[in-house]
Amino acid sequence: MSLSPVIDLTDKVALVTGAGSGIGRASALRYAQAGASVMCADIDADGAKVTAESIRVDGGEAASLQLDVTDETAVEKSLQQTIDALGGFDILFNNAGVGGHDYQQTLEVNQNGVYYGLKHGSALLAERGGGAIVNTASIAGLQGLVSPLTANMPAAAMIEGGGIAYIASKHAVVGMTAQYAIAFGERGVRVNAVAPGYIETPMTEMLREDLQIQHEYEQLHPMARLGQPDEIATAVVFLSSPAASFITGHTLPVDGGYSCR
Repeated sequence: MSLSPVIDLTDKVALVTGAGSGIGRASALRYAQAGASVMCADIDADGAKVTAESIRVDGGEAASLQLDVTDETAVEKSLQQTIDALGGFDILFNNAGVGGHDYQQTLEVNQNGVYYGLKHGSALLAERGGGAIVNTASIAGLQGLVSPLTANMPAAAMIEGGGIAYIASKHAVVGMTAQYAIAFGERGVRVNAVAPGYIETPMTEMLREDLQIQHEYEQLHPMARLGQPDEIATAVVFLSSPAASFITGHTLPVDGGYSCR
């Protein structure tokens, strides 16, 4: 028996936030490769357009829109925009996030942005007969972070330099993932998350400017390298697909072994 049908997303429509770069762009492309039509949403409208155009060039169906996930009304509206543009709504990938040290902004984007997607996306998917939601959490949502850049700092500086807002926001994503899975399981909505390790994206570009620092971050992972956006995207598409039909409420580490150290 072939396994290919269980990851076939033909006739499905996915909305991806943060689709303009990094994991979001890679996931949008992966969804399209699996047969889904994709709405590429990002606060960076040009980046979202580039992703959508890449899908269309490869023969897929895609549209794009500018979306600030901290605006609850805009998030709710984006669901209907997806239906209007692509004829359906089956999958939501709450991926938009920031890695900065502004506490309030980080919570607004990483925590509230995911909450708004869960709140409105789960309700709409339930009304439409079910679907799948995947959230981008992080290894920072499963444990405290070890960082070569903060190892020798005083405690207070280590807390801030280690991105306490980021850690708090990603722990929230893990918790919301489990709770929404419980609340909507009987209504056919599966909710899961991925927890990436350190991945080669624009968010980690600064870490990769110094080869020695990059090497130290690589060594935090038993596989001794940083991950690639495509590796996260493949896990996202799996969790969105029929292959994961009895998986809900879980956060899947995709981290080269970081979380088992």
